[in-house]
Amino acid sequence: MTDLDLSPRVPPPVPAGRSTQRRWLPIVVLLVVVVAGGVMVTQFLRSAVDYYCNVDEVGIKDGCEADRSIRMQGEVVEGSIQDNGDGSTDFAMAFNGVSMPVDYKGVPGGLFQECINVVVSGRVINGVFVGTQIAVKHSNEYEAKNSARVAEGEDPACSQRA
Repeated sequence: MTDLDLSPRVPPPVPAGRSTQRRWLPIVVLLVVVVAGGVMVTQFLRSAVDYYCNVDEVGIKDGCEADRSIRMQGEVVEGSIQDNGDGSTDFAMAFNGVSMPVDYKGVPGGLFQECINVVVSGRVINGVFVGTQIAVKHSNEYEAKNSARVAEGEDPACSQRA
């Protein structure tokens, strides 16, 4: 009978540095993917957010820079609505004594009229707010909850009509 060798076997030596490279490669790749994904999500969210600004805050308040897409709130100035006949409407909005001309790319419908609060989405181009969407604040519930905010931005000429 032959004797069996039951002594433990020693694995062959691994060249120095090779096993550590194999461990770090997946970690580095995963880290690069996570950082790239984070940068993309951050850029998407930054460009997708429209800041809400009053007319008097445009170009002054942080987030209300004139070169970015914002939602601007104000009151439609009395006598300023002008239908251009080409599917666009010009009017002026005012808040806290500051007004801005608006070029709305469309025909506002529904409850849009002079002396009401509206929110227009768009961006300022050469001193004119170019709007792409209008929301009319017509809810009595909104006015009841935010009466101070509504009163703060009212045009005195319009408030005397009501």
